[in-house]
Amino acid sequence: MKRKFWFIVIYKYLLITYANGEIEGRSLDGHEESLDFGINNINERREIPIQNSVQQNPRYRCYSCEYSDCYDTELRKTHLCQNALQCWKSTTREVNGIVRVSRGCTTHDKIPFCLSNTSAPGKPENGRYSIECCTGDYCNDGDFPEILDFHEDDVTRGQIGNDKIKLSMAIFGPVVFISLLAIVVIYFMRKNHQKRLLATRSKQDPETYYASDDLLRATSAGDSTLREYLQHSVTSGSGSGLPLLVQRTLAKQVTLVDCIGRGRYGEVWRGIWHGENVAVKIFFSRDEESWKRETEIYSTALLRHENILGYIGSDMTSRNSCTQLWLLTNYYPFGSLFDYLNRMSLNHNDMMQICLSVANGLVHLHTEIFGTEGKPAIAHRDLKSKNILVKPNGVCAIADFGLAVTHSQVTGKLDLGTNPKVGTKRYMAPEVLDETINMKCFEALRRADIYALGLIFWEVGRRTLSGGIAEDYKVPYYDVVPNDPSFEDMRKVVCGDNYRPCIPNRWSSDMLLATLSKLMRECWHQNPNVRLPALRIKKTLLKLASTDSKVRLDYEEECV
Repeated sequence: MKRKFWFIVIYKYLLITYANGEIEGRSLDGHEESLDFGINNINERREIPIQNSVQQNPRYRCYSCEYSDCYDTELRKTHLCQNALQCWKSTTREVNGIVRVSRGCTTHDKIPFCLSNTSAPGKPENGRYSIECCTGDYCNDGDFPEILDFHEDDVTRGQIGNDKIKLSMAIFGPVVFISLLAIVVIYFMRKNHQKRLLATRSKQDPETYYASDDLLRATSAGDSTLREYLQHSVTSGSGSGLPLLVQRTLAKQVTLVDCIGRGRYGEVWRGIWHGENVAVKIFFSRDEESWKRETEIYSTALLRHENILGYIGSDMTSRNSCTQLWLLTNYYPFGSLFDYLNRMSLNHNDMMQICLSVANGLVHLHTEIFGTEGKPAIAHRDLKSKNILVKPNGVCAIADFGLAVTHSQVTGKLDLGTNPKVGTKRYMAPEVLDETINMKCFEALRRADIYALGLIFWEVGRRTLSGGIAEDYKVPYYDVVPNDPSFEDMRKVVCGDNYRPCIPNRWSSDMLLATLSKLMRECWHQNPNVRLPALRIKKTLLKLASTDSKVRLDYEEECV
């Protein structure tokens, strides 16, 4: 019994010692030996189950060598590994540039050297290496793996680039966010401030009259800004503009946006009034007489007309310690006829639209309307392309009445005003230049307007296409006088030489232009008595337009 006991103890000791695969029927020196200790007999008798872990992990034979021995074929065959889980071969490049190679095996299954039989590049602190692992007998034979270069500069650049992007986002991200937040806050603060300011004004200034937005909202029809409201105001004694009570507060209600023109009288600005665009003509203080006269003419009852610039009101204010005289009218984005002709060439329909609308507006000015609230006859005295505005539909409106003269046959009164200025020299009639005009005769003043109308027709005709050709825009007498002619320059050319603008030869082959050239010659005739009245010019143009099927005008009712 004792001998069996000690035999079992020795068997268990050997089983524990070699159970992890250190031996597989072989001795520790690598040679196969029989280990027949009668274990099988004992197992059969004792029926003890044995689980051999060695059989679960296959074992291989591998080459094992270091550095120079690995290249020697004979030496390599003498350096072998037995019972290996994996075989491997590696190449190492040290920091000093020396390349070393080696082969070996992994014998412990709890800490495998490679997870799979693939190459594994690396960069240790003392150099660079590349290793290949495999499974199979002597599978680590052959060429050694190449060291994969590690492009340190590229990685460094990438890291620096990423760092720059992150740094930029960290700096500018909050700045942009704070800026956008500040803009939104300022916008709402200003909006709230405007509301409070408006409420404060209405409480502190009981004389200030603020009409409701529905009442003062401008319409888009023609030139009749605030049409319904202004039609009612005509009977209020304020002429064609707003009631005087409203006009007293216009400067407070208008926001100036941008300057759209400058002249000898002052400036013209585009403004915003109750959400609508308006034109604000700001006079210099030295031109107060022109402002007064223009306000007076616009305030004339029954002056409102499709071809007369729509008037809103006048006001006097102080800006930057300077007195400003404001005149508010409708705003037309195309500007004056002078600007329009510089930009655009015209077809026949455009030409007739412009000429007929200017003539139609001049007829309304020159005609006296009788009645309880009649309209006196008005002579413009400064008619030129810069004082005619173009609407979006191509129809024109006459503006700038600072030198206008009124006449009433009922009272026989001729109101010349107190403005000492005269008109534009380039458009002055011969009788004005040679000072033979009778300023007390209203008919003489009307005929001077007709002379200027003929020059405007000439400007329009030059820009009208005929056979695909149109001349460049030029002002009248551009070829015989300087850009800013003197009174004497114009008198010599117009009165002394009896010269008139040259009519291009191409007009003779175009029926509309040929007829227009005949009409303008009668308008600028040297003898004022020969010139046609405005109504006759209008009827002639209507008849001319009806002969051309390409011309479509909305003046059928006036043809009758």
